Amino acid sequence: MKKIMLLSVLVSVFLTACGVKKDYVNQQIADSEARSNSRITEVSTKVDTTAAEVARLDKLSLELSRKTDMAINQAAGFENYQVIWSGEISFGFDKADLDGVAQQILDEAGQKMTDTKHSIVEIAGHTDQIGPKTYNYTLGQRRADAAKRYLALKHGIGLYRMFVISYGKDQPVAAPKEGGGNAKNRRVVVKVWAPPQTNVQ
Repeated sequence: MKKIMLLSVLVSVFLTACGVKKDYVNQQIADSEARSNSRITEVSTKVDTTAAEVARLDKLSLELSRKTDMAINQAAGFENYQVIWSGEISFGFDKADLDGVAQQILDEAGQKMTDTKHSIVEIAGHTDQIGPKTYNYTLGQRRADAAKRYLALKHGIGLYRMFVISYGKDQPVAAPKEGGGNAKNRRVVVKVWAPPQTNVQ
């Protein structure tokens, strides 16, 4: 009888322990699933946010491009303007500093603007295809701003005469696989515009 009672107690303890262990395991699994679901949701949210940001920047780039064209071609008094000088500045990887060659090119642009009444300048920043769009828009803007700052400080060109835009990596002139392709895309394009009658050769 004692053996039966002892066996009954042991079975009861064993079943209780199994039940506790099963509950513990189930809880651990539930916690793990909750953490996994949370991470999946977080990653999914980040992906959605990044995609939305890229789409927003693409749209903004198109809008800025249209506005720049309007400023040059459609704004009152600019509809007959023509390009009377153009130049291109190159940059090192992830750089926005102006080297000696870049300064010489900008000196030509500044002199042309000084010599030509009513002239304006379009400064467009570009990057290579490396890196995310958001960063490249910013880098292109830094490059264009460097050129604008130089013209303002060195040549006294009024800010109202300078139109600046960044295209980031949206308008490459060379494929990355092409020899020196990335280097060719790291640039600022400078164009001096003026009415036809003020075109000085």
